[in-house]
Amino acid sequence: MDLACIEVTMALVVQHKVLISSVVGSVIGFALLRRHLAGGVCVSKKRLDGKTVIITGCNTGIGLETAKELSARGARVVMACRDVKKATEAAETVKTFSGNTDVSIQRLDLASLESVRKFAERMNEKEERIDILINNAGVMMCPKWKSEDGYEMQFAVNHLGHFLLTNLLLDRMKKSAPARIINVSSSAHYRGKINFDDINSDKDYSSMAAYAQSKLANVLFTKELSKRLQGTGVTTNALHPGVVNTELPRHVQARITIIFLLGPIIKPFLKTPLQGAQTNLHCALDENLDNVSGKYFSDCAEKGPSKAALVDEDAKRLWQLSEEMVANASK
Repeated sequence: MDLACIEVTMALVVQHKVLISSVVGSVIGFALLRRHLAGGVCVSKKRLDGKTVIITGCNTGIGLETAKELSARGARVVMACRDVKKATEAAETVKTFSGNTDVSIQRLDLASLESVRKFAERMNEKEERIDILINNAGVMMCPKWKSEDGYEMQFAVNHLGHFLLTNLLLDRMKKSAPARIINVSSSAHYRGKINFDDINSDKDYSSMAAYAQSKLANVLFTKELSKRLQGTGVTTNALHPGVVNTELPRHVQARITIIFLLGPIIKPFLKTPLQGAQTNLHCALDENLDNVSGKYFSDCAEKGPSKAALVDEDAKRLWQLSEEMVANASK
């Protein structure tokens, strides 16, 4: 082999090494990024034998994964869902996964305060105890819809329905203490503002702004509720589950475009529903949180909420407004 051939061969070897190194580096970098985006993991081994857990909106996504994991720990799981048919199918998945057949399917439509009242009445009559309430159900960036009671849909489902539900179950939870209430919020609350002068977004509707408002309401509700629960043995915390690959964005405008154009790019960076359920599980189970209340969590760790979520007066005002709204709906 002459010198020219040797030089060409060596150049090719170097180029291939660079290419291989680049590919390997990219794969490792992607793996590390994906691992980082997956977030924290619930490490608690706590059992829930003899305990009752109510989870709203758990026929799919992180709610379903939460139901599976808590059922596997021995809990009686009440699946509170709007679509009973889907919930029935999901319940079979829970039972098969956990080997625990103590699963109850109950209809709950958070867009109807009458439905919330009927559900709570059934729970207070049938359930001897309620140890954990996970307010998980939600709707995201839907068109300008109104709930059955005439309220903006995202505020109605994400906040108002859960506000009423929680208050109606509080007496039973206090009798079951220690008990925990978990409100699934979102990092979207950092962009949120409670528009007290136009709570239903009648003057100016933005699906994103309305969603952010409802998620901020979750955190403010948690803050005020924790104060009212002091000394009862019942704690409450809010959380961000992460950016999860679920059905939640099904109403997002231009969703088809997002799915077909950006889906293949974005999907690898989204959490799986099981990964998204980890902070739910952490807040429901971790023994270190027995006396922790009124906090905000993300990736299984406490995190500072937005400045807007720390305003005591807004938390009190939202509570009062919410009481008025649920009271007016019953008239």
